[in-house]
Amino acid sequence: MSAAPASIAWFARHELILGWRDWVAMMTGGRRSRSMGIVIFLAVVVLVLHLMAFGLVGRWASRGVPNDAASLVMLTGTGILFWTIMLSQALEAVTRVYYGRSDLDLVLSSPASSQRLFAVRTGAVALTSILLPGLLASPLINMLALLDGPRWLSAYGVVVAMGAISTAISVLITLGLFRAVGPKQTRLIAQIVAAVVGAGFVIGIQAAAILYYGDMSRFALFQSQAIVDAAPELHSNFWLPAKAAMGDGTALLIMLGIGLTALVLTVALAAPSYGQHATSAAGLTHVRSQRRPARRSFRTMSQRHALRLKEWRLLQRDPWLLSQTLMQILYLLPPALLLWLNFGHDAGAFVVVVPVLIMAAGQLAGGLAWLAISGEDAHDLVVTGPVSPRTVLIAKIEAVLSVIAVVMAPLLLLMAISSPRMALITAFGAMLSAGSATAIQLWFRVVAKRSMFRRRQVASRAATLSEAFASIMWAGMGALMASGSMLAIGPAVVAVLVLGLAKLLSPRRA
Repeated sequence: MSAAPASIAWFARHELILGWRDWVAMMTGGRRSRSMGIVIFLAVVVLVLHLMAFGLVGRWASRGVPNDAASLVMLTGTGILFWTIMLSQALEAVTRVYYGRSDLDLVLSSPASSQRLFAVRTGAVALTSILLPGLLASPLINMLALLDGPRWLSAYGVVVAMGAISTAISVLITLGLFRAVGPKQTRLIAQIVAAVVGAGFVIGIQAAAILYYGDMSRFALFQSQAIVDAAPELHSNFWLPAKAAMGDGTALLIMLGIGLTALVLTVALAAPSYGQHATSAAGLTHVRSQRRPARRSFRTMSQRHALRLKEWRLLQRDPWLLSQTLMQILYLLPPALLLWLNFGHDAGAFVVVVPVLIMAAGQLAGGLAWLAISGEDAHDLVVTGPVSPRTVLIAKIEAVLSVIAVVMAPLLLLMAISSPRMALITAFGAMLSAGSATAIQLWFRVVAKRSMFRRRQVASRAATLSEAFASIMWAGMGALMASGSMLAIGPAVVAVLVLGLAKLLSPRRA
């Protein structure tokens, strides 16, 4: 029996179909023949994650986890890490509810209720916000349930409650931004807030661990006796989520009640204004065409310099891409703090910092290289212009590498003052990592829209895996060079082999 048109069930079916198509396209890259390979790949990933989870909690859970302050601190700290991921993901997804869907004009101009549509789409955001962190947490939960009893399965209920709370907070933040700064600035601010929230707590914990223990490990802080002693009393409501995760039925019911009630009330508050805000957000495409002409006079410049300026301005103007790159840059703050605190004193800190910076350079270069090389919205205009393809590619690569140089320069300068040798090692490794990522994106380049940046990793699994393995190997080489080991040649050789394999697997071009 089919649902009545424009009913909640009808909208839910519509969202489910679109979500399923989006997930299948993301996982298979548009090729159904990859389905069996994806299933096998996911099965291997699940197995590996469970083995890693067993290594993390096996010794702790095998003795039985007591309901003491130390256990509650560890569970609460780890839970907040997962919740910040939820909140960041939910805020980004809620923003797309207002800005990112091309079918809004059709639905909002129909007799269907925009409030029902908003309720269903907000529920879909809550569901997706629960799924990813839930999947990441499931190996830990399953291993705890296997080793310490089925009471730990109630942690899945806590994940549901926290996902509902994060979605409600995200809707309220977006609604407040619409009313405070208008639709033109809401998307930019919301995406930056999502990036800061996603990285902020992790960075804060790492910074605290560095300040007090000289260690970048966030778990060192959670296991600190000083933190345990400063924690609230065991009967405090602060521990409600941790107690619910450990099998306290009353605490679990309270958490679910709070989460679901907050979500329902928020939807009821925000739904009446959804049509108005979504329409105003959609109208921004027309507002852009009314920009005032720039007052800057035309300056003669080389073709390559003009192309570099184009890439930099496109990156600067796109708020979503800006938030994605900001996220990667923020993760450089903990190693920078570790460098600052150990300036001129502890050479062992460089063994930790050098591979982190090399990995960050590779990841940032990979994303920017995809944007510059593949994510070209004006592809037809560029290829038909009086510019040779070689000049275009060189200019794009220069634009990417110059951004990496600007980001890495302050850290390298700080390292050079303390240890010129470590600065040279880091610069060498970052150059190789960024160059490898850029080369791989060049070999596997496609014609795509910049809006497909979120799906760039599914276009070619070979490119994604090659880029990741190459960055890891260059980071390993940097760590071994920093420690003075001659074994650094090993990861370097593997990285070169990975690049050679990527070149062989890259599509042939006429």
